[in-house]
Amino acid sequence: MRRARIRSGQAMPRPARRLLYALLAVGLPWTSPCTAGSDDADPSPGDGAATLDEISVTGYGAGRQLQRLRAIEAERLPPGSSPLRLLEQSPGVHLTSADPWASYEWSTRLSLRGFAQTQLGFTLDGIPLGDMSYANHSGLHLSRALIAENLAFLELAQGSAALDTPAAHALGGTVAAFTRGPTEAFGIHAAQSVGSDGLRRSFARIDSGTLGPWQFALSGADHATDKWKGWGEQNLRQFNGFLRGSFGALALSGYVATARRRDTDYMDFSLDSQRRLGWDWDYYAPDWARAIAAAEGQFSGGVETLDDAYYLGRGLRDDDLGYLSLDWDGGEAWSLHLTGYAHRNEGQGHWTTPYTPSPDVPISLRTTEYDIDRSGLLPQGQFALGTHELSVGGWLEHNTHDLRRNFYHLLRSEPPNAARFYRDPDQAVFAQRFHVSTREIYLSDRWTLDDRWALEWGAKASDVRIRAKSLLGNRAAGVLRTRDHFQPQISLRRRIGADQEAFVAANQRTAALRPGIDGPFSTTQEAFDAFAGSLRAEQSRLIEAGWRRRGPQGELALAAYRIDFDDRLLGIARCSGIVGCPFGFANVGSVVSQGVEGVWRRQIGAALSLRASLSYNDARY
Repeated sequence: MRRARIRSGQAMPRPARRLLYALLAVGLPWTSPCTAGSDDADPSPGDGAATLDEISVTGYGAGRQLQRLRAIEAERLPPGSSPLRLLEQSPGVHLTSADPWASYEWSTRLSLRGFAQTQLGFTLDGIPLGDMSYANHSGLHLSRALIAENLAFLELAQGSAALDTPAAHALGGTVAAFTRGPTEAFGIHAAQSVGSDGLRRSFARIDSGTLGPWQFALSGADHATDKWKGWGEQNLRQFNGFLRGSFGALALSGYVATARRRDTDYMDFSLDSQRRLGWDWDYYAPDWARAIAAAEGQFSGGVETLDDAYYLGRGLRDDDLGYLSLDWDGGEAWSLHLTGYAHRNEGQGHWTTPYTPSPDVPISLRTTEYDIDRSGLLPQGQFALGTHELSVGGWLEHNTHDLRRNFYHLLRSEPPNAARFYRDPDQAVFAQRFHVSTREIYLSDRWTLDDRWALEWGAKASDVRIRAKSLLGNRAAGVLRTRDHFQPQISLRRRIGADQEAFVAANQRTAALRPGIDGPFSTTQEAFDAFAGSLRAEQSRLIEAGWRRRGPQGELALAAYRIDFDDRLLGIARCSGIVGCPFGFANVGSVVSQGVEGVWRRQIGAALSLRASLSYNDARY
């Protein structure tokens, strides 16, 4: 078993592993002030639309490229749409999805200035959501962490996150979502949506109003629809609970979210299969007899290979997420913030495979099974010292991630149509357990030089250690450690008159190595032992410059950037995905990405706004 260290440095103390699990068990509703990751004075959850209207859409006042998108924009989208759909109108963003809500996670992909989704950071009220990969290993998708109707606003940083953003893997930008917490007045909100393909969505929320020092809100959503082609349902049931208490200079807040997702997949295409079978082609389900015949080599209807279609694919995810925050306001001189959070996840990905037969039928159910058990702390302090605004804080997290590949025998008389978790496998292929400890500290300073110039500078240090155990099979075990004790970030901003500003910014980021299904431990033990000692962590360097203008009727922002991305690591599939061979893993060199982007928004009266964005990116691999 090979042990490898990426860079060098000193480890920080180990955090508590079971933080807040008692709170999750009783399901108390909590929420957190909307303060993390913000450049200007952001509204707290529960503030009304009038306050949100004051937020600059183009990030005016920030020392980097930034957009803020209000929840009111979501009213133009189908009910229940993922908050990610709001990002489509921003420059530098490319979002693809097979469904109109962008909540079907297998197909939904977000890229930003050429960086893939797994290289971006995602947070909810400052809580880390990981990289939102389908094969969950460090977090959960934003669509599961928050009911769409409870969104307050999104903050999109195309180039670099704030230094306090907990995302050790993020080489590119970040998406920060903020919840709409309890309101001061009592209220009940209910909505029912129906539509084509069996769409039915129910949402209800109750706000307690102010009860002494306390406010709370409870909400639930049930979203179900048939697929728009093929057979099967997509289901998501969620609960969000919020609590806030104010005690003079102290404020207590928290949040609990549960999600139960059952997705039926859409069949993937190759270029050849799409040309032969057309865009409406999908899995065989519910035609079990045809799937059996195809597995026996009896193809029909233009099908030529086993991989043109399988009987069924499905994704199941159960999540429980909660956090508790304490804020101590020392007036204009200082403030302290402490958040503890916990997250549990169980997931299974189902594929009916003709490559591994059952005794009764030439098909079995192949599962990839995921468990996440993580908890963490986010301390933060802010201090005003003359013309300086200092911020210091950190992030500590421990995550235990289990990964398994199993097969379950099927019967000719019983197609696997039920969306349920399977237990007691008939064949176990591999099992791995990852213990991931993350430590980060940061220091930043916003220095207001005069009424025109502002300098923001700082750095973060990170230390991520992965201990992998092989419980079954030939997947790799060992230790990898990614350490970078100086990741700087700096920006200079100048106001030009009353309504314009310009900025220039630069940063360097190091991405921690990944556990899980597509990281370096997805190879064999022999391959891991051969390359682990020479493995280098991915790094990026960004420089960007921009100009903004805002007035009573509209806003305009332009930016140009260059990104140098070194030591790009790539998992290389060695067989068809459903067969599931160990990956190859390689350093495939550097990428230089550069481009320009712009966004314009004009408000016409109270009910109409126009918005346009443009982006150009040139990446050389």
